Amino acid sequence: MSKQMSHLDDIPSTPGKFKMEKSPFVHNRLRWHSSLAKLTFWSFIFLGLILIFFFRSPSSNPLPQDPSRRSLRTYNWGGPAWEKRVRSSARVRSHNGISVLVTGAAGFVGTHVSAALKRRGDGVLGLDNFNDYYDPSLKRARQALLERSGVFIVEGDINDSALLRKLFEVVAFTHVMHLAAQAGVRYAMENPGSYVHSNIAGLVSLLEVCKSANPQPAIVWASSSSVYGLNTKVPFSEKDRTDQPASLYAATKKAGEEIAHTYNHIYGLSLTGLRFFTVYGPWGRPDMAYFFFTRDILKGKSIPIFEAANHGTVARDFTYIDDIVKGCLAALDTAEKSTGSGGKKKGPAQLRVYNLGNTSPVPVSDLVSILERLLKVNAKRDIMKLPRNGDVQFTHANISLAQRELGYKPSTDLQTGLKKFVRWYLSYYNGGKKAAG
Repeated sequence: MSKQMSHLDDIPSTPGKFKMEKSPFVHNRLRWHSSLAKLTFWSFIFLGLILIFFFRSPSSNPLPQDPSRRSLRTYNWGGPAWEKRVRSSARVRSHNGISVLVTGAAGFVGTHVSAALKRRGDGVLGLDNFNDYYDPSLKRARQALLERSGVFIVEGDINDSALLRKLFEVVAFTHVMHLAAQAGVRYAMENPGSYVHSNIAGLVSLLEVCKSANPQPAIVWASSSSVYGLNTKVPFSEKDRTDQPASLYAATKKAGEEIAHTYNHIYGLSLTGLRFFTVYGPWGRPDMAYFFFTRDILKGKSIPIFEAANHGTVARDFTYIDDIVKGCLAALDTAEKSTGSGGKKKGPAQLRVYNLGNTSPVPVSDLVSILERLLKVNAKRDIMKLPRNGDVQFTHANISLAQRELGYKPSTDLQTGLKKFVRWYLSYYNGGKKAAG
């Protein structure tokens, strides 16, 4: 704005060669015209600002246009018809059923958990922002799948506190299954702000609303096996140290566990954290190795096989989605009620964290061999050193605590799970003639 004004000030107020000192009247008139021009200019600026403010008023739910917050956009919600859909979706239809708000419901785990809850008669309402971290059309297809079973997904952001409060006004949720997060280890190097926004600020936004809800819901939320970071003792146990994160993603999940402790301690929220170990299966995430390996093998592209120093094996504790879902539902079913009311703690509340893994790490090279057999195509392997981008050499879950307290017992081996995934993949992409990335 100052540049514009300085530019205007450089323009002569009168063209030509007037000798203004000889004509005080002309001088005053020109000075008046100059003042009028300036007044007119600033009036237009002021009017423009008013119009901008009007069109970006709270009624249109404005959200920051910060590139680190790629998930944010303007959503429309509210009204009688919208509230009716919310209530219908969240209505409990079985004896002793629970009413669950599932965040990240259009995500991989969120879709499967929502469907499983709905099948057994629980009330389920989804929340998702459908961001473009990976192909949103896959999320829309999951949404359509859930809507056919009666699950409504509200389109919105977990940092939208007004929306969250409204949802709790419309439905007295007994439980929250918090799965919304910015996933992926490597993407954190490109867009670190999105991880802080979703995994830290988003969690706090949700807990702030839950602490003030009456009654407070019990909360189960997704942590990650990544919190074990640079640990070398295996298998990873919940009692192991988690203060050596190898990626920003891991650090935000570790921060989430500390935040959960705080809200449990101060406000009496019942909180259960689940550390997932490399979840795979139908409707999975395209950024996961098993998914893009399948895509690239079919396209004849080479796939990167990482190895650690001194040709060390890179292995993962691959856990099939159905086993993860059983663990999630068991965590919800065993969650005790929160003890606070109106944002004030009335007594000690439950605080738990569990590993949900398969307990049998598989080298990534073996994963590729299984895919080759299932796809009947030989993979072009490109052996590469494990990059310093947050990936760790191995993951291995000790699940004895979850077995003892949740009755968690994974039953799907990698061969069986990948067979189901490949069947879905070929049906979804080839059957529907969709392009796979």
